[in-house]
Amino acid sequence: MPATFIMRTDLFDFVLPPDLIALRPASPRDCARLLVVRPGGAPELDDRVVRDLPALLRPGDQIVVNDTKVIPAQLFGRRLGRGAEARVEATLIERLDGSRWRALVKGAKKLAAGDVVRFGDEGKVCFLGQLDATVEQKGDDGAVTLAFAFHGPVLDQAIDERGAMPLPPYIAARRPADEKDRADYQTLFARQEGAVAAPTAGLHFTDDLLARLSMAGIGLHTVTLHVGPGTFLPVKAEDTADHRMHAEHGVVTAETAAALNAAHEKGGRIVAVGSTSLRLLESAAAETGVIRPFAGATSIFITPGYCFRAVDVMMTNFHLPRSTLFMLVAAFSGLDTMRRAYAHAIETRYRFYSYGDASLLFRGA
Repeated sequence: MPATFIMRTDLFDFVLPPDLIALRPASPRDCARLLVVRPGGAPELDDRVVRDLPALLRPGDQIVVNDTKVIPAQLFGRRLGRGAEARVEATLIERLDGSRWRALVKGAKKLAAGDVVRFGDEGKVCFLGQLDATVEQKGDDGAVTLAFAFHGPVLDQAIDERGAMPLPPYIAARRPADEKDRADYQTLFARQEGAVAAPTAGLHFTDDLLARLSMAGIGLHTVTLHVGPGTFLPVKAEDTADHRMHAEHGVVTAETAAALNAAHEKGGRIVAVGSTSLRLLESAAAETGVIRPFAGATSIFITPGYCFRAVDVMMTNFHLPRSTLFMLVAAFSGLDTMRRAYAHAIETRYRFYSYGDASLLFRGA
């Protein structure tokens, strides 16, 4: 494993005007702005748009996207049978088996083991009966194990009928999720259900952009990393070494690994779309840079000082201050470079976070 580098968390702080937080995506998706960052280059910072991507890469480069699919994991309900009904808001974060989920519950203090929660269908046409769940166990920080009355595909349908997209807290605090988010908060590549957050760099791609990338001789490959709620958690520790990442499940198939290794041997660059693709590829890579098939959990935490093995270029959105994601991009292109890039993005009013604009980062020395 790579060495751990201890850094002060406040090195990754910056002031972001709240009005730069995007509440809706650009339309069409590939018209979002794209800040190109080339450490030590001339220019170091270049203002472009996402649809310029084919001209910014080379024939033989290989784009890697995350094909995870966000489930409508946010459920609203009420506690039954014990005093006055209490409102409950649950975000499903981990499937335990065919009928049980671990959830983060707002209002978890109102719940006790054995309570029944009925998740509502207000304003929706639902073909299944009431969706009830029993509180099986309570953990720390609002974590609750829910045992649902339905099982397997029937439960999946019930959740899909009643659930809302689990928008990031910085959007959800300013507006509720709606039906438009069901399309907006899902990438073009979404196939494998299991994420509770979108791999947001992938939101910028359109069919037209994919066609032009293919015509330019740039390959496209998919990996799967089911994004968990840890992506939104701030780093509260004073030193990065004291922060613990939540594990997420990922898959790199043998076919994808072989194709990427073959392209690398011929001089093609690996372009990770999003921090999720990058973290999974780095988890799958040997010290030599060879990407191996991978299926399992990863909790890799990348900070400045990390030696990248597989990824040469990264496309990603703009991230929260003091977040693990800003630490990752600082590791990739250099902390000083990314401080300048983010200062430029704020000054020129790039849109931030999940529905915001993007950056194309080249790896620092």
